[in-house]
Amino acid sequence: MNESDFELVEGSGNVFRDLGDFDADLKQAKAILAARVIAVLDDRGLSVRKAAVLAGFAAADFSRIRNADLGRFTLDRLIKMLTALDGSLRVTLQVDARHSDESLTVAI
Repeated sequence: MNESDFELVEGSGNVFRDLGDFDADLKQAKAILAARVIAVLDDRGLSVRKAAVLAGFAAADFSRIRNADLGRFTLDRLIKMLTALDGSLRVTLQVDARHSDESLTVAI
């Protein structure tokens, strides 16, 4: 194979949208929040059990987040978990209709 065997396609910035997922923006927002939860756990050296005691959520919830099993989580629950771990964070959600369907952007 050589370079001419591949076509380079620029993504939208949301892999779920690029794959045609119905809930692409919601899944992207959850993934961003979950990644930040994981970053806080890693930065502070917290196990899922220590995080559970500190934040008041079940250790299994933090374990699910670490395993990217986000189906049971709502955006508000992820935000509550994140702020329980680090109250100094600011989470901003923006709904943007630049695409054919509404899109959701999360900034932390």
